[in-house]
Amino acid sequence: AKLSKQHRWDKPIARIEYSEEEIATWSAVWDRMEPLLDKYACREYLEAMELMKEHCNYSRDAIPQQNEISSFLKFQTNFSMRPVSGLLSSRDFLNGLAFRTFFCTQYIRHHSKPLYTPEPDICHELLGHAPMFANRDFCDFSQEIGLASLGASDEDIKKLASCYWFSVEFGLCKEDGDVKAYGAGLLSSFGEIEYACRSYDINNDNDNDNSTSTTEKEKPKIIDWDPYVASRTEFPITTYQPVYFLADSLHSGKKAMRKFCEELPRPFFAKFNSQTETVYIDRPVKRVKGTPNDTQ
Repeated sequence: AKLSKQHRWDKPIARIEYSEEEIATWSAVWDRMEPLLDKYACREYLEAMELMKEHCNYSRDAIPQQNEISSFLKFQTNFSMRPVSGLLSSRDFLNGLAFRTFFCTQYIRHHSKPLYTPEPDICHELLGHAPMFANRDFCDFSQEIGLASLGASDEDIKKLASCYWFSVEFGLCKEDGDVKAYGAGLLSSFGEIEYACRSYDINNDNDNDNSTSTTEKEKPKIIDWDPYVASRTEFPITTYQPVYFLADSLHSGKKAMRKFCEELPRPFFAKFNSQTETVYIDRPVKRVKGTPNDTQ
């Protein structure tokens, strides 16, 4: 956390020397997740993971370094990672996505409970999020949410955060007749990825099958990806999700998200210039004196 606070945007990300206990924790999570990811992760994730094993030193025996991952993602999709010491507000976090920047923690969960963490850590960030940012459709999808957050009202920030939750964190997609995970909350959770994916048939729910087990009857509700519905859907943060949204593909999910964002009422529309890595807006904005929420 200390190194994250010291980081400056124009400087290289500091290398972290993880302890043997921390590496053992990473290995325990890797061993538990690897067979589940092979079975339930989307094709885009698995393809990216192979590249990251080759270029970013992903393995069970060493924790990948954020600077190497960020450099690789920059080359692949023009996305980058930036260290952060803790949770950010929804507005600050989403604003970063507008600039194709993902704020990422560098600390790891306690070694006494390697398969549990109360908040995002590097197992969640590097196993769950980072590989998906090697896919351009996913990056563009994420950036759509970020660009829409610039200048958005508090109400619309809440809507965008809900869309982010049900897609980037807990999104599912169709693949060859199966349900696969692309959301990081699933891709880094051995329990929830199986809960969400294992027995759901998108063509036949089998609700009338008397032989259905109790576990199958308790499976979650999975509905088609619709940002208009997702933006108004409440979600728990300490239990498995009762509802997941299923996209036909990452590309179609991106198109639906773009349409939703374009229809949000905003004081301006923002576009990203990939050459200069800056955001420009389509109309003048009146500058307010002082700082937001200035109480002095």
